[in-house]
Amino acid sequence: MKVALVHDYLLRMGGAERVLLKLREIYPEAPIYTLLYDKEKVEDFFDGADIRTSFLQKFPGFIKRSHKLLLPFLPVAAETFDLRNFDLVISSSSAFAKSIITRPNTIHISYCHAPSRFLWDWSHQYSKEQRLGIIKRTLANILVHYLRIWDRSSSRRVDYFVANSAATKEKIKKYYRAHAQIVYPPVKLASFNEFLEAKDNNYFLVISQLSPYKKINIIIEAFNKLKLPLVIIGQGPEFERLETLAGPNVKLLGWLGDIERDQYLKNCTAFIFAGNDDFGIAPVEAMGWGKPVLAQRAGGAKETILEGMTGEFFDDPLPEILADGVRRLRENYKNYSPLVIRKRAEKFSEERFINEFMDFVRKLEYN
Repeated sequence: MKVALVHDYLLRMGGAERVLLKLREIYPEAPIYTLLYDKEKVEDFFDGADIRTSFLQKFPGFIKRSHKLLLPFLPVAAETFDLRNFDLVISSSSAFAKSIITRPNTIHISYCHAPSRFLWDWSHQYSKEQRLGIIKRTLANILVHYLRIWDRSSSRRVDYFVANSAATKEKIKKYYRAHAQIVYPPVKLASFNEFLEAKDNNYFLVISQLSPYKKINIIIEAFNKLKLPLVIIGQGPEFERLETLAGPNVKLLGWLGDIERDQYLKNCTAFIFAGNDDFGIAPVEAMGWGKPVLAQRAGGAKETILEGMTGEFFDDPLPEILADGVRRLRENYKNYSPLVIRKRAEKFSEERFINEFMDFVRKLEYN
């Protein structure tokens, strides 16, 4: 059986890219089709992979770096991939990769990280964040309207959806009118011996892309008031603004390599997660080190965190509400069992992902 993998973009290493790495581990001979590829950022992770890009890769750099300029071309780019020689195509998508066109006898499985956020549940929030004038906002809304129509229509090209969480499964049902099987994404966990070496070096930790929807500003404002040490690992368009907002107790370190990143996870007091992600891999990585997590009661966090056992929730993304969550977490800190937290994280391991995804494909082959 000839297999191909399709991914939205290979521009940085995030949770979706780590899912793609595991899919490549299952299908090491499969070529990877992607709309755009930044060799400097991800080559070390995909060393030796057969990566095939769309026509967008030939565009000048200033256009490739602008999502606004690329937007009219993105749907077309995915449709131009020539996949006629493959029996199974697996798209890893939160946007355009699922819109590929395959032959009638080719099976297309789409591992959906989320239906296109900027088109559906977060479209109004994205519009506000762009701070556009009336004319540009009107034109943008018209474009988004037509892209929604295209997105729902192209979703029908998928034969089988796999969702990364129950939250995503419900969105697939609502927006695409389709059923999805849940296979939680792979979380790289520390070895048990490494876990036993974990310490509490008295700082709270955030690992995240620094984008507005991640609500990092809420965390900083809360910790400025609490005067507690906070370390933030991540990069993104909000970096400079957040750096200005941060008090002396808050350190923004940018992106770090996996080894340095793991050291911060290993030695933190707890992990803070303010976003509304459809799964959220970083909090579960922290749990793999036995660290409790404070998260907004939303999205995938509700499926991974056990309140009072592996962490706590706060209900609204407001600094004072988050600060109260930190207070409750600190009060309950002595009652958390690192071993219980670790055992919870193991339910989302890389091995479990590989086994469940392979079982899903085998069942399709036997039907």
